Amino acid sequence: MDPADHNRVESLQVNVPVDIKPERLDRFLASHPKVDLTRSRLQKLITDGLVLVEGKSVAKNHTLKGGETIFITIPPVPEIDMAAEDIPLDIVFEDDYLAVVNKPAGLVTHPGAGNYSGTLVNALIYHFEKLAKGSGYERPGIVHRLDKNTSGLILVAKTDDIYLKLQQQMQKREIKRTYLALICGHVREEEGIIDLPIGRSLKDRKKMIVTNVGSREAKTSYKLKDRFRSYDLLEVRLHTGRTHQIRVHFSHLGHPIFGDPDYGGRHKWHRGIFAPERQLAKRLLDVIDRQALHARRLEFTHPVNEQAVLLEADVPQDFKQVLDMLDKEGR
Repeated sequence: MDPADHNRVESLQVNVPVDIKPERLDRFLASHPKVDLTRSRLQKLITDGLVLVEGKSVAKNHTLKGGETIFITIPPVPEIDMAAEDIPLDIVFEDDYLAVVNKPAGLVTHPGAGNYSGTLVNALIYHFEKLAKGSGYERPGIVHRLDKNTSGLILVAKTDDIYLKLQQQMQKREIKRTYLALICGHVREEEGIIDLPIGRSLKDRKKMIVTNVGSREAKTSYKLKDRFRSYDLLEVRLHTGRTHQIRVHFSHLGHPIFGDPDYGGRHKWHRGIFAPERQLAKRLLDVIDRQALHARRLEFTHPVNEQAVLLEADVPQDFKQVLDMLDKEGR
């Protein structure tokens, strides 16, 4: 559904392959690349009679046998009252057309389920007179997002024209986003590319996984910056922008981001290391309660004057303290 138009009812047709194994309707649709809806929302649509299989309303646990045609009616999502909130912002760059903000860890980028206030968007509405609306009513100006507990640089457009031009740069992969990541364990090569597709987990819809089912291309490159006894500090660049991409890719390789509570970077990975190293790890984990991942550098071409823009933001205090402790005790 077009995020800029929440007053239009959308219709979607999905053809079930003839040769599939029997599968529940809601599970099949949740994993289908054409259907960008959560399983819980799909179940409600099914219950409300808005999902028809061969023209008939069915139960959410209906079993598909192959060859069916499914019609989905998607009603508009109720708009959220977007309030301006006086939340401090670290504005790294600003002109009449765009801004770049250094988002702190713990701040949700835009409103969603359970987070309707206290977000970066609420702060942006307060601090800036105008923001692009083409990105959607719930995320005005947001060109790209960061996970709640990932810190660093976010690009914000002030007009729809600038938003469109920046989105075109994103699609052409002309905007360079570089992160600092502390990973558990050591990479084999000092430089490398991870090219593995990412899709939503069917077991936990809040998580993403490396999979060939209902997935999209995901490409991440890295370069070793520093090495400690149990960890590597990497400079990581995103070539695509999938949800949780860096966290998922390195977790899949057995090197979760240090401190990541969702992808194995806290106690799970550390059970397998030597006891003396576990003592240091415990103290490090006490310092940072999130993934040690920071969007450090942003490079793009200004859409108006066509000048190259390169911006950087230092790692926040918790990440810096972990690196300082490793520098003294972890080599």
